[in-house]
Order: sequence, then structure tokens, then C-alpha cells
Amino acid sequence: MKHFMYALLVLMTCCIKAQTNEFKIISKPIDYSPERVRLSIEYLKDHYNIIQNSAVISPKMIVLHYTAGGTVETNYKYFNKTHLESARNILKKQSVLNVSSQFIVDRDGTIYQLMEPNQFARHTIGLNYCAIGIENIGSKNQPLTEKQSASNAQLIRYLTKKYNIEYLIGHSEYSIFRGSKLWKETDPNYFTVKDDPGKDFMRKVRLLVADLHLKEKP
Repeated sequence: MKHFMYALLVLMTCCIKAQTNEFKIISKPIDYSPERVRLSIEYLKDHYNIIQNSAVISPKMIVLHYTAGGTVETNYKYFNKTHLESARNILKKQSVLNVSSQFIVDRDGTIYQLMEPNQFARHTIGLNYCAIGIENIGSKNQPLTEKQSASNAQLIRYLTKKYNIEYLIGHSEYSIFRGSKLWKETDPNYFTVKDDPGKDFMRKVRLLVADLHLKEKP
């Protein structure tokens, strides 16, 4: 109990410091080309039965991820490609559209915006049509930092003020939405098991935004 209370105190201190610091998002847009728009509209139709003439979403959910390695620059270069690499066979069978995310957070807490929050990004099966993705530089062997926790909390607060956000989940938790009204994936076999960004990170971030009362289950 003493260790838990100490951890809680540390987290709340970080939160207070974060709130007093200037909140800043650095624009680092990936190429949202006409081809990417076309593939995104196609993905919405094929996977969610959503027919529209733009690649715009109505965000209801925020999904936290980690990148499983690399730096902001290497991950930016990866996301910047319109087409998925050949090595990702399972994903490529569903669409050649590359994976991406609306935001990426560096290990020092610096937040980069890769696209508009309401632009379609492929990052969470079954939920992309309503989900904003936040990638964090790190992996299972490179745990996410306290500064990333604080920055994710700040970003979540910013997004909940801008959009009608109801849910906050980690990528590893998305399976709980299968079978719910929010799950729209048309292929019942299209699913991959994820473990990011980790239970400890999700616990820390949820503690920092507990007052927002965001749901983690459908």
C-alpha cells in the first residue's frame, strides 16, 4: 500500500507539473496524398460498410499504442509511405493502405501531430472509423516513460475538449469491443493479438485523466 501511495503521489505531481507547463503539439504531417485518401475511403467501405466521399471520421475513442522500437524519425518515415510494406502479409491481404497514427509521442514527452485528428488512420482493426491513434516511442523491452504518461494525458484532455470522446483504451484491449455496436469489421477472421502499450502505462495514464470518466469497455 505504501508503494502504491508513493507511486500515486509521483504521478499526481507529474500531472500538476504538466498542467502548469505550456501544452505544445509539433506539426509533422505525413503525406496524405490523393492516393491515400482513395485507399482510406475504400477501406471505410470494405471493412466498415461506411460509404462516403471523404476520409474523415467522427472520433469517439482514443487508442494508445507503442511503436515497438525506432525513433520519431524512423516511425515517421514508415507511416509516411502510402502503401503497406510487402512483409506485412496479414494486413496487406485486407488492404494495401499503410498503417499510420494521428499522433506520435517521443520518449521525452514531445508530441507530434502526423495528421488531423479526424482524418482516417489505419491503426486499430475494427475501430479505425471512430478512433484516434496515439503512438509512443518504446517497446516491451523499452518501457514507456513518465514524461510520455504526462504528455498522453495532456493530449487526451485536449482531444476530449475538441471531440466527443467517450472511450480510452490501449491497443491490447481492443478485442473487448468485438461483438459490440462499435465494432464494424466486416471480416470476422481479421484480427491480430496486441500487447501494447502495456498495462502499467495504461494504469498511469488513466489515473491522470480519471476525472474525465472515459470508458474502457463498450
